Amino acid sequence: MSAAERPRPGRRAGPAPPGERARPPKRRARGRHRPYARSRAPTRRDGTRSQRRAPAAGDGERGSATVLAVGVVAALVLFAGAFAAMGQASAARHRAQGAADAAALAGAARVLLGGEEACGAASAMAGENGVDLERCEVKDLEVTIIVTVEPAGLPALFGPARAVSRAGPVMAH
Repeated sequence: MSAAERPRPGRRAGPAPPGERARPPKRRARGRHRPYARSRAPTRRDGTRSQRRAPAAGDGERGSATVLAVGVVAALVLFAGAFAAMGQASAARHRAQGAADAAALAGAARVLLGGEEACGAASAMAGENGVDLERCEVKDLEVTIIVTVEPAGLPALFGPARAVSRAGPVMAH
């Protein structure tokens, strides 16, 4: 049997058997040949066709990267704010400690002239450094100073930074 006489797959050779209707030939899709062409998209009122897309696997997670990115940025901003606040609190503590040390040394330089003179010198030195003198004690020849300073920014909500310093008489050689 030659190729022309051989029946094509999917079609019967010859007429339909009795009692059965002959099937019409399959229609091809217009344009490119696609054996299982999709039906055309419905037409809108303005004459254009809408482009429908079959749902793909994982379509329920569309936009989840955006939500993740927003979360990561929010966490970075939060950590940056926390580090800035810690830096401000640390700076206030160091400023208070430096001022307390200077005030204690100023008081110790005058301790031999009396307790009032020592605390006056310590108070003047604390004022020059921009801190508040909370307490000045003179016991024997030792001056104890407690100062406070208000930190800037967010750490101010947690109260002032405090520092304590002690110094004895300064010996001149």
